Amino acid sequence: MDFSVNWLPQTAYLFLLLFARIGTMLMLMPALGEAALPSNLRLAFALAFCLVLFPLLSPGLPALPTDMMQVVALIFHELAIGFILGGIIRLFVMAAQLAGEIIAFQAGLSFAQTADPSQGGVQGAVFGSFLSFLGITLIFATDLHHMALAAIYDSYAIFSPLDPLMFDDAAQLVVRSVTGAFSVGIQMSAPFIVFGLIFNLGMGILSRLMPQLQVYFIAMPANIGLGIVLFAVLLTMMMGWYLSHFEAQLAMLRG
Repeated sequence: MDFSVNWLPQTAYLFLLLFARIGTMLMLMPALGEAALPSNLRLAFALAFCLVLFPLLSPGLPALPTDMMQVVALIFHELAIGFILGGIIRLFVMAAQLAGEIIAFQAGLSFAQTADPSQGGVQGAVFGSFLSFLGITLIFATDLHHMALAAIYDSYAIFSPLDPLMFDDAAQLVVRSVTGAFSVGIQMSAPFIVFGLIFNLGMGILSRLMPQLQVYFIAMPANIGLGIVLFAVLLTMMMGWYLSHFEAQLAMLRG
């Protein structure tokens, strides 16, 4: 019986092509690719997920080219698609961080800084770190990470490895994603913007009526206390808004 290993180069090439896109997207995908997770754990999950998708996606991938430069070009093509799609979803989670920064500023706690695990341990406002971490927790609790994995699989039906990269469309999509994240962040923190305007207006009028009294110094504990109470009351609404828009972003990637 003859034993041939001619299938090994083709299999290794197809697996590398899959890993180039899937691994890049998983490293950037919210919840699944957080910097707080060990890099070897994320890498092992990406390899395992490639093995799962290999039988499903390999028939639609291009055959092994005879020219080595074509292989390199295809790998860079898949890396670029992974960076674009994963980066677009990563941009949207900035909405929680932006909302937290605005809330902290309006509540008088912008000076309270803590490490944000979703941003690789970078210092940020305590409200922003809490909202970012809560958003990641809710993504897992509501099984939206399953939708993220399905979006990775569906990306091969929309962005074929043989199609040229559409940088103009990608740039427009990035602009729309940043705009959407900023819009959602403002909408999440809109009640606190109104609260800050009313509170500061009242304190300004009071300071004019009693110039000898240090109104802002005395009213700061009330500002912090009312801000925390308002945050507790509106937290469910804010995170529901955040999750619905995150789901819409994933649905867009799924076509």
